[in-house]
Amino acid sequence: MAQAPDGVPVITRGDDLAARLTPALAALRWPDGTTGVAEGDVVVVASKIVAKAEGRLVAARDAAARDAVIAGETVRVVATRQRPDGGVLRIVENRQGLVMAAAGVDASDVPAGTALLLPEDPDASARRLRRGLHARLGVRPGVLVTDTAGRPWRRGLVDMAIGAAGVRVLADHRGRRDAYGRELNVTVMSLADEIAAAAELVKGKAAGRPVAVVRGMGHAVSLEDGDGAATLIRPPAEDMFRRGVSD
Repeated sequence: MAQAPDGVPVITRGDDLAARLTPALAALRWPDGTTGVAEGDVVVVASKIVAKAEGRLVAARDAAARDAVIAGETVRVVATRQRPDGGVLRIVENRQGLVMAAAGVDASDVPAGTALLLPEDPDASARRLRRGLHARLGVRPGVLVTDTAGRPWRRGLVDMAIGAAGVRVLADHRGRRDAYGRELNVTVMSLADEIAAAAELVKGKAAGRPVAVVRGMGHAVSLEDGDGAATLIRPPAEDMFRRGVSD
């Protein structure tokens, strides 16, 4: 079950994000009569408001300036393609180690002539937010920082976890047996990405609800912050897309 509260204020540089989110989170009402955020809940926050609070807004007055911003966030170019409007779509690996279009640089829902970078360290952002929510709400929820991305060979975008604190990001089923008794050898599920996608169903891209609470995933929430979402990034040695058909 997931809910996205209304009433989240506009977030700007220097805001204490936990303090700004707490009133809306505390006002949530659940079908069982409980309110607010409980132990075992996961608070899922759009990276955009995290980045705004962290002052990641930069000047980008025209397409050339935005391209320069993207280049500055790029570690490795994965692919480029000419767009119908004459621009160039760049799929790159960014400073956070994520492979994304335009390095995750976002020009939507920001003032004209600016662009928004991703949080510099999304896992650290998630840990800070978790501490702040714990101090104000008296419970220690899991926290995910999410962003929207495409996937190879699939149309459409999904939300995925780019930062995590107190959430077990992977569920390793290897060694278990299926209904026919065969041992599972490769099945490792991304719990964090599944929770992120579920939360997006109630947040909505244009609904003005940048945060959601997912309930019922207590088995994935831990007292410790854990290793974070950085562990979801596939190492180069395991990346078949990087190696192509050379093998």
